[in-house]
Amino acid sequence: MHTAWTRQAVQVLESEANRSADTHLIRLDLPAFPGIPLYLKDESVHPTGSLKHRLARSLFLYAICNGWLQAEQPVVEASSGSTAISEAYFARLLGLPFFAVMPRSTSRDKVAQIEFFGGHCHFIDDTDVYGAAQRLAAALGGHYMDQFTYAERATDWRGNNNIAESIFRQMQREPDPDPRWIVVPAGTGGTSATIGRYIRYRSAQHAPVRLAVVDPEHSVFYDYYACRDASLHLNRGSRIEGIGRPRVEPSFLPSVIDRMMRVPDAASIAALRLLEQLLGRRCGGSTGTNLVGALQLMSELQEAGERGPVVTLICDGGDRYRCSYYNDEWIASEGLDLAPQLARLEAVVRDGRWID
Repeated sequence: MHTAWTRQAVQVLESEANRSADTHLIRLDLPAFPGIPLYLKDESVHPTGSLKHRLARSLFLYAICNGWLQAEQPVVEASSGSTAISEAYFARLLGLPFFAVMPRSTSRDKVAQIEFFGGHCHFIDDTDVYGAAQRLAAALGGHYMDQFTYAERATDWRGNNNIAESIFRQMQREPDPDPRWIVVPAGTGGTSATIGRYIRYRSAQHAPVRLAVVDPEHSVFYDYYACRDASLHLNRGSRIEGIGRPRVEPSFLPSVIDRMMRVPDAASIAALRLLEQLLGRRCGGSTGTNLVGALQLMSELQEAGERGPVVTLICDGGDRYRCSYYNDEWIASEGLDLAPQLARLEAVVRDGRWID
């Protein structure tokens, strides 16, 4: 039954989307890569500061239109990061209580942002955030949003202003409108599924575009792409927040991906220093992972004598990571040495050749 609350909730979410301008597509021309411009889709300018703003809106619409979410019903999510921040924002818009289930070790900066949007943080001492979220939702009579299952299906991948359609629309007036590669990370797998499907959907009328997914250390996605063993599991999570997973998530679809690339964490974090030099601003860790993958692909295009754009994402801003990726004490405590990786990446940008 279509209740009055359902109609009102959908209207609220659609109105929010209408108020949100599209995110910027920044062009970066590196002299060592003539004819291979780098474009960065800046998802940090969303109202909640990250790529997950799109996902959170889609997840709420999906739950409401499926009849899973009703007035005054608590919303529960397994997330300590950007998804929880964005879902807290949308829950507040709809007047719904929101609970984020997270490890007790979650940084105070992330907790503060979730609480700023009216969310409640439910801390656990082990790593089973999935089970804890399901149990909390049952105890509260709430709805477990479950981003890791529904990310790939909640978004209308054929269009409706999803991130893929937005990228290709903004590229239309560029000198070369068809990217040779689009480079994204995987957390839930929802972004790669949306873009990979959209590339195939438009392929009959356009030049071929390939999708590369970058994966950090302590993540199973790279190995799963190679062996398709869904039982892969690690005992710790990724150091690069928001991407990489210790288990194979249901939303990760390897069949829509053309290439997987593994990126060392020290390279991801060093790339943030490089990007700050190039853009004059700080970005989050996953953006560094993206940049490493993009530079390798740009080098390969150049070596093969090919030209054309490479597109990647600024997933979120650097303010959320002052105590980690931009903190020398934290980097030392993690046993990371950024200097060799930064020197290597600076040489790639200077000389246009990839260095293994």
